[in-house]
Amino acid sequence: MNPFQLTDIYIYPIKSLGGIRVEQALMEDEGLQYDRRWMLVDHEGTFVTQRKHTLLSLLQVHIEDDRLYVSHKLKENLKISFQLDETTGKRIEVRVWDDAAVGLEVSKSVNDWFTAYLQFEVRLVRMSEDDKILVDPRYAANGEVKSFSDGYPTLLIGQSSLDALNEKLTEPVKMNRFRPNLVFSGSKAHIEDDFKTFSLGNVLFTAVKPCARCVLITVNQETGIRGKEPLKTLAGYRTFNQKVMFGQNLLHKGTGIIHVGDELKIESWK
Repeated sequence: MNPFQLTDIYIYPIKSLGGIRVEQALMEDEGLQYDRRWMLVDHEGTFVTQRKHTLLSLLQVHIEDDRLYVSHKLKENLKISFQLDETTGKRIEVRVWDDAAVGLEVSKSVNDWFTAYLQFEVRLVRMSEDDKILVDPRYAANGEVKSFSDGYPTLLIGQSSLDALNEKLTEPVKMNRFRPNLVFSGSKAHIEDDFKTFSLGNVLFTAVKPCARCVLITVNQETGIRGKEPLKTLAGYRTFNQKVMFGQNLLHKGTGIIHVGDELKIESWK
């Protein structure tokens, strides 16, 4: 049996909405295909997130026949869809934390739907293929780019890390609290802290920085209700330099299709 095996691949087409588990995915320069290629922004162009608007957790996304579908997890009649390549052509200056970028407005009807749902003005934008977003140069090795993700193209978490956390919790939590792209099995909890480089198929990944966690992980993705866990428990044993760490941010070199079941071939350790 392979010591480390890829067990789950997740993409999050619209930033801060529900993710999709897939059996295989294409690694592109910005990360997994379709991952965080759309984003909701407010009237100033600043990204809208579950950290503040927990109702976003109740919106599920799926892709089928070149359309992106958004539906409410609890209200089946609340839904909308649009073509993957649909835009008005209007370019909007947007911001994700300190990163300035350009988004293409999808459509007025989509804006209106999300605005009605959130009860304040928002617009849905798609990444412009002509405008690249650079990874923080303090951690980038070769001018890597990313999608509308918070900081890095891809996030990795070991299943053992979640299992160890759940042993400490009164009520176990699901992996979807942490919004990883890649989940793997094998070895002890937080072994991903020790990875330096590994490959999946033809793609070489480098673990560059532990992922600092925030209040988003306290939002139940099935109910939209925020609590204190698992952040409170994690803070008790995963705090480093006053930040709670869980998972590894990755950079990658190369493109290609990765599959659930692929072996993580460790190339080097920290």
